[in-house]
Amino acid sequence: MMKTTTLAALIASALAVPSAMAQDQFSLPAGCEAYLTIQSTSCSVSHYFTCDIDAAGEQRRATMDEEGLSYVGKINSEAEWVESFHLRSGHTERLASSADSMSMSDLLAGDVDTWDFTTESAEIGDSRYVGYDQLTGESVVIDDVTLLRTEYALTAYDAEGNEVWSAQGREFASAEWRMFIGGISTYTSANGSFENNDTPVEFIFPDEPGFLSVNPKHGCGVEMSSFDAPTLNQTIEF
Repeated sequence: MMKTTTLAALIASALAVPSAMAQDQFSLPAGCEAYLTIQSTSCSVSHYFTCDIDAAGEQRRATMDEEGLSYVGKINSEAEWVESFHLRSGHTERLASSADSMSMSDLLAGDVDTWDFTTESAEIGDSRYVGYDQLTGESVVIDDVTLLRTEYALTAYDAEGNEVWSAQGREFASAEWRMFIGGISTYTSANGSFENNDTPVEFIFPDEPGFLSVNPKHGCGVEMSSFDAPTLNQTIEF
């Protein structure tokens, strides 16, 4: 219950503290400390932080767009998705079981990591996600931060085993922060396909201008697709 309470507290603090919004700074719940803000191409800004009540190696992310807070999630030390709350759709997902767990350690050691896990949600039911992440052997420096390039693919299934949507693309991994960072992805469902570019532009650290800003800076004002699928890890909001 404590971890769920922290998620609720985070959402409440971000949505119900007008003074923080007026100061253009994202508000964290008590016991949490942020270490990084990323401004991305897709008119989004994400804040990465840890909370005292979470297990060692766990970290959280809150992402905001032009309309405000859109996503809050938590991963563990292997970059494995643990829980998330999607404010646009109003649904929460939590990790239920893993036939093949996500492993940042396996990815960094062997250049590829496969995964097959199931989530539970009171709002949308159980979902199964099957896919892989693979290092391309390339690295890139963005705003003085070195990242590893990755490729990924995933397929999402409903509780009956029907394919709901799929995605593939090129992202980034941080060995230092043990997490994935968005890149260029293509999503496909029965409603069609669309491409999203969530490539990072700025990495902002504590005491630097723009740290914990609630205002996305890059790519804003561009019409976005109406594709509606449960978002996941990495760029897909795990």
